[in-house]
Amino acid sequence: MTLSDEARERLADVVALQPTKNAELQAQWEMDSGSDVHQYLESELKDYYYRNEDSLICATPEANRLVGDDVEGEIDEQVVTVPALQAAAIDVLPDHDDEPQSVVATLHDLRDAGRDPEVDEVRSALRSLAEKGVVERVQKTVPTYRLAVERDALDVKRLDDEDD
Repeated sequence: MTLSDEARERLADVVALQPTKNAELQAQWEMDSGSDVHQYLESELKDYYYRNEDSLICATPEANRLVGDDVEGEIDEQVVTVPALQAAAIDVLPDHDDEPQSVVATLHDLRDAGRDPEVDEVRSALRSLAEKGVVERVQKTVPTYRLAVERDALDVKRLDDEDD
């Protein structure tokens, strides 16, 4: 996806302000409403942002790489706040340059690490992490997963889960 100069500048705002709200971007971009911000994000930047569990706007790792040089300071780390199962999945997934693994292999690794999720919970966790750009889905005979970024470039914040 090729970005216009305006879209690249606005993406740099998302990276610099993350996690942020529509209202903050509305003020930054001098738009009339939060709805206008949402429409712009969806039409111009949909591949470069996601909403975290608190519905705050966050940049994907790809967005950080794309505009990191345009933002004050260096963007060396992607901070993600995820439920405990997703954080545990990040811990057991292969690194970004290693061979990816299947949902079932991830399930077994999680169980070896002392967790006991259902396979559908693991599949859902991996899909959610892929939507956030933290995990890469590699399609083989079955979908396989690995980290999309270097493990050292992630700062994982665990949400408190009552089910743990």
